[in-house]
Amino acid sequence: MGMLVMGGCSFDCVRSIESVYTGGCVVTSADERRIFTTCNEDIAVLDLDSGEKLAELKGDTEAITCFALKPDGAHLVSASRSMQVTVWDLLSFKAERSFKAHDAPIIAMDIDSTSTLVATGSADSTVKVWDIDRGYCTHSFKGHSGLITSVRFHPNKDKICLVTASDDGAIRVWNLKQRKCEAVLTSHVSVVRAIDFTEDDSNPSGSNDRRQYMVTAGRDSVINVWDWKRKALVRTIPVYEPLEAAGILRPEVSSCFGSDHGRIIFSGGERGVVRLWDMDSGEEVLAQTKELNSKHAFVDVLYLPQLQNLVAVTNDQNLLFYDATDRLERVRQIVGYNEEIIDMAYVGHAHTHLAVATNTEQLRIYDTGNLNCELAYGHKDIILALDVHTCGAIIATGSKDNTAIIWAVNMNAPPSQRIVCVATAIGHNKAVGAVGLSHDGGSLFMVSGSEDRTVKMWDLSPLRAIFDSPDQAASIIGKSGPLKLQTLYTFQAHDRDINSICVSPDNKTFATGSQDKTAKVWDVATGTQLGILQGHRRGVWNVAFSPTDRVIATSSGDRMIKLWSLSDYACLKTLEGHTNSVLCTEFLSAGTQLASTGSDGLVKLWNISNAECVLTLDKHESKIWTLAKQKSEEYIATGGADSVIRIWKDTTQDETERLCREEAQ
Repeated sequence: MGMLVMGGCSFDCVRSIESVYTGGCVVTSADERRIFTTCNEDIAVLDLDSGEKLAELKGDTEAITCFALKPDGAHLVSASRSMQVTVWDLLSFKAERSFKAHDAPIIAMDIDSTSTLVATGSADSTVKVWDIDRGYCTHSFKGHSGLITSVRFHPNKDKICLVTASDDGAIRVWNLKQRKCEAVLTSHVSVVRAIDFTEDDSNPSGSNDRRQYMVTAGRDSVINVWDWKRKALVRTIPVYEPLEAAGILRPEVSSCFGSDHGRIIFSGGERGVVRLWDMDSGEEVLAQTKELNSKHAFVDVLYLPQLQNLVAVTNDQNLLFYDATDRLERVRQIVGYNEEIIDMAYVGHAHTHLAVATNTEQLRIYDTGNLNCELAYGHKDIILALDVHTCGAIIATGSKDNTAIIWAVNMNAPPSQRIVCVATAIGHNKAVGAVGLSHDGGSLFMVSGSEDRTVKMWDLSPLRAIFDSPDQAASIIGKSGPLKLQTLYTFQAHDRDINSICVSPDNKTFATGSQDKTAKVWDVATGTQLGILQGHRRGVWNVAFSPTDRVIATSSGDRMIKLWSLSDYACLKTLEGHTNSVLCTEFLSAGTQLASTGSDGLVKLWNISNAECVLTLDKHESKIWTLAKQKSEEYIATGGADSVIRIWKDTTQDETERLCREEAQ
């Protein structure tokens, strides 16, 4: 259900941020315009520039094991656990034909440079070559004693040669014309994951060495360089980490790292960093600095020679793009999978981006226009809560690592300076599950609430220069690094976990909601309890102040929303309509309406004057943890346990005008 119209109100779901990569194979098109990713049992087709999903190749309900793309871009060939090979037409995105190729799942696949043949390597230890367009097997090779882990056609179409590797470390070179194994290379002692070739007669160092080389790498922590003509080992480069990917950069890139370097090899694996090696000397040319507190490893690294980008595929389902010509600086990323959406808020001066907390330690910020996403590393464990200052450029996050972090955001800055950690708040003994920032004007502070049942008030006045000029955060922080915040006071606020914190619009009070079934209102200056809101029969998930009236809203696991007076803390109204826990609320329309989300997967809009639900939106498949509103309230966003973010546009005025036109006709 995309749009519902009731009581004169309408919202239309105009954009969705969904999973585009859930782990597995990733391939880019030869023209570098599209990227193909494994998404559950299907294959997602993404625009490489924006990351937006263009199409989906629907699988056979079995997990995709691998796929390969024709260099001419006409077809994609995929294999699944069902042992079926499917050929897809990339104009219609429809399956043209399917056939059974092996007696066990296919693990590795490659297509030759003429887009005629596809090689498949299977867990049954065999390698087969197929004519793609005609659909028959041209070659069947036996000789490996283990799983086939890598297959690669020689890029020179005249050589008609295939190189394969198995999990026992053996590499075999097959001559397709003579239908025989030309050589067995046995230097590796573990799984070989990567095979690549230098270009014919290319040597950037300017020497007379015109030999062609093959590079292989694997989980035995070495890169081997082979003389292709003699099929002889020339050099072994120890890298001291199990590798999942390696390849050779274009010769012209070598000059970016000095005139004394020959061919450059890239590698990626267990450490989660891209490293560059001089193929001729075996020396390490460059190694990335690992992202702060990041835990990911690389399961693949793709080379885009036209863009000169290296795309690292992480084991937490992200695609990280690095500039191969600029010291491997991260230039962008595509987030493949969000897990549960826990909290969310609009950021940016014009609220054009969404800050998102998921079941990961990374802060994610999406551009709602093109769905590009920035990742910020800093927390050591899952981010549980976030809040955004009214300026739109300062974010507070609370985490399962018992800390809170203050971030400055400038999405127009160079990639490394877009999200800057400017301060850390260390002091809670358990997870920080709620944070609230002060609003514009007056003192600067943050309130944090924790599973340790305490509330801490943090002084943010040392960050005033950053609040005044968040675009200058990186230079203000400089080499000294993030500031360590000091507390103004700490007290035990509730008898159970604190789920929500909200600061009043005038910065004079703040409210807390807890699993102990109560919400409480506190004085900001002293931390004194001003009132207690009692009446819910289950834990309070969310508290929200009205922007105009002296009213506060609470939502609870008892399926109710209650509105309370801030004068005497009495319950004014109870809104009933959700069929399960109400998890989040936001005031809209200058405090005259309230939006809510629940475990029933519904978004509801309420008129406060008569306590009636005037709109229900049903497009999520599970509980909706969070709701964010844009400053103008033209858009709201919802996210939850189904890993999907829905962006809704207020189309009330458009719908009213349409109805008026229809009546006039």
